[in-house]
Amino acid sequence: MKNKQANGQLKLFALNSNQELAQKIADQLEVKLCDASVKHFSDGEIQININESVRGDDVFILQSISDPVNENFMELMVMMDALRRSSAGSINAIIPYYGYARADRKARSREPITAKLIANFITLAGADRVIALDLHAGQLQGFFNIPVDHLLAIYEQAEHFKQAGICQDVVVVAPDHNSVKGARNLADLLKAPIAIVDKRDENRLDIENSTVIGEVSGHNCIVYDDMIDTGAKMADAAAALAKAGAKDIYACATHAVFSGNAVEELKDSAYKEIVVTDTIALPQAKQFDKLKVLSVAPIFAKAIDLIYHNNSVDSLFNQKDNI
Repeated sequence: MKNKQANGQLKLFALNSNQELAQKIADQLEVKLCDASVKHFSDGEIQININESVRGDDVFILQSISDPVNENFMELMVMMDALRRSSAGSINAIIPYYGYARADRKARSREPITAKLIANFITLAGADRVIALDLHAGQLQGFFNIPVDHLLAIYEQAEHFKQAGICQDVVVVAPDHNSVKGARNLADLLKAPIAIVDKRDENRLDIENSTVIGEVSGHNCIVYDDMIDTGAKMADAAAALAKAGAKDIYACATHAVFSGNAVEELKDSAYKEIVVTDTIALPQAKQFDKLKVLSVAPIFAKAIDLIYHNNSVDSLFNQKDNI
């Protein structure tokens, strides 16, 4: 990371993916969002103008790599190049949702590792640091040759369920075997047992032949995953738990991707409440009565403040005693 000049100011910019979250972070930090304009030409090309000096400043730029994924990613690339050419003291990319994170390995022959390619582009564009939240796999940090602060939403999620009184007689459920680690972490915070919905293939779960590993009958259940994409996996898990005799069923995830028919799947599911965060901006059409959105603005604001003042962010990862 570049050496910070003595007079370097903290400057926060927001691109188009999630300006509401950026404004919440600015309010937490008691700073204003800096002035930049993003223009899209009719052929899809992007033009960015930074309308104030950033020379020698510590710049934080927020952009989720969410739908439209490639457009939002290119906005981030162009913005970082503009900041680098404007002599910013440091460029810190805040990426609440890291698109392409699931393409983190070769699952078959001749397949790209796109998550690594994205990391390379971010570094080449001029980022000195990446601040991300709940990466699909923690190992993605190793794809970067620059510092990565991998923040966690799980403490706020656990606190929500505690405040709502949903921590007694509760079981945390992984909707498939790939989600066990996250479910175990939430269960530890809530001092609850875990269960697993046994899904053996990528097709829609056959509810009649599904297996729930663990005791859920007569218990409240929280189904936990890092993201909800099409909603099919989460809806299937709820149906399997209802069949197994669970009482109230809740869903919890950090990233509300909500692609395809996700909203319809979740509306019609057995969930009493679906808890997500605001890492991805949700249009009104994707909001519904069962949905509860927690803000991650305080997490990012604390991280930005600590990083700007050259303090350790370790306190953000050791909050078990405060839950």
